[in-house]
Amino acid sequence: MTLRLPQLIAGAFAQSDSEHWMAVTDPATQQVLCEAPAATPDEIERAVTSARAAFERWREVPVSERARLMMRYQALLKAHQEEIAVGLSRETGKTFEDAKGDVWRGIEVVEQAANVPALMMGETLGNVARGIDTHSWTQPLGVCAGITPFNFPAMIPLWMFPLAIACGNAFVLKPSEQDPMTPNRLAELFLEAGAPPDLLQVIHGGREQVDALLTHPQIAAVSFVGSVAVGQHVYRTATDHLKRAQCFAGAKNHMVVMPDADPKQVVNALVGAACGAAGQRCMAISVAVFVGSARECIEPLTAAFADLRPGAWDDPDAAYGPQISPQAKARILDLIARGKAEGATCRLDGSDCQVAGLPDGNWVGPTLFTEVTPKMSIYREEIFGPVLCCLCVDTLDEAIALVNESPYGNGTSIFTASGAAARRYQQQVEVGQVGVNVPIPVPLPFFSFTGWKGSFYGDQHAYGKQAVRFYTETKTVTSRWFEEEAVAGPNLSIQLQ
Repeated sequence: MTLRLPQLIAGAFAQSDSEHWMAVTDPATQQVLCEAPAATPDEIERAVTSARAAFERWREVPVSERARLMMRYQALLKAHQEEIAVGLSRETGKTFEDAKGDVWRGIEVVEQAANVPALMMGETLGNVARGIDTHSWTQPLGVCAGITPFNFPAMIPLWMFPLAIACGNAFVLKPSEQDPMTPNRLAELFLEAGAPPDLLQVIHGGREQVDALLTHPQIAAVSFVGSVAVGQHVYRTATDHLKRAQCFAGAKNHMVVMPDADPKQVVNALVGAACGAAGQRCMAISVAVFVGSARECIEPLTAAFADLRPGAWDDPDAAYGPQISPQAKARILDLIARGKAEGATCRLDGSDCQVAGLPDGNWVGPTLFTEVTPKMSIYREEIFGPVLCCLCVDTLDEAIALVNESPYGNGTSIFTASGAAARRYQQQVEVGQVGVNVPIPVPLPFFSFTGWKGSFYGDQHAYGKQAVRFYTETKTVTSRWFEEEAVAGPNLSIQLQ
């Protein structure tokens, strides 16, 4: 019998009463791994109500105790890293090493959550007026919700609920219906770490369940990572219902290659940045911009792409795994076909990729286009696959203009030996995360993940100090104390403007 995935509601994992179940498949074989429920309205209501009751208790727990919970949790995640990675690999198709990296980047955020006392400190100023002092506190919001994507089923949930809970909130997680087993396992370990059983709720489903969270009056804030269309819907709906929202959406990331860049470093960086994780990451480099004579890198780059081979998660020689679903593969193949039809040169075509012994996998081979123009579909649309578009320009100014004309602003990088060129690029480019000789500039959790423009909707970004601000409110207290021996007289209270 097919495993039916439980939900974590009101402190216990239990089977759903849902009439609608979604198959979770291995993208390399199409084998059904389990079925996930579409949570019923009653289950969602119980989850949110239970979380709200947990919040009323949890907000009074000393911040040092909340930090120690996160210390225990990160220790358990480290102890189970490889076990989590195996399950993650099976439901996403990621190679084992890639899956371990997914888990590890989440662990790093939990470690940051263990530092929450320092991150939540307020401010104090004495004697703002005669005998009057003012100080600020950082306090939690209430019940927060997280809606997470398929491509990082460990890292992105761990971006969200550990920091939100460390700040004193309760949390309802709705992970992707395409790989919900990993988030369930994260929740199991959270309970094992000693978390109050109803502090974290995990429900499953699709748009109907998302909309129920976005419109629920007890949800104070929503965190989202996913596609542009869904991100815009989540942001509009959440804010229309007067909630805080941080929504990380699509991307079209450029890597600019200057003539003085080391060709071997450029090729190695582009191979990994474009095809790693099968191109299914919002920080993947999907456009390479070669300035002047740097276009000479295209020949060795094409050869390096041709040497890549996708494969199963446990194949140590596989460069990357399959696409998450047949629908994702079909969309990528359509864009490759459109690129050819619109006049780009397809130097390497992965449309007919096959992997021995796995004929039903969602395979797309490494694909490289040259003679790409900004009007083409493969340039304008996020492909989310192992496809690289190459453009050539004459100057750094042209490269900067090209990047800045993009509606997205998630990440970008420049490869150069010139400090002046690097400084100019990082100053002028309109992108939230910039790498200098670093192809994928994802910051460590003591900074924040800071996409711009159409890649992000909201005000405060993920993890780091900005996430703490997102999950908290500031309360300002102005106080005055009268001396016991004060002479009785008329009340001459000071009015602060």
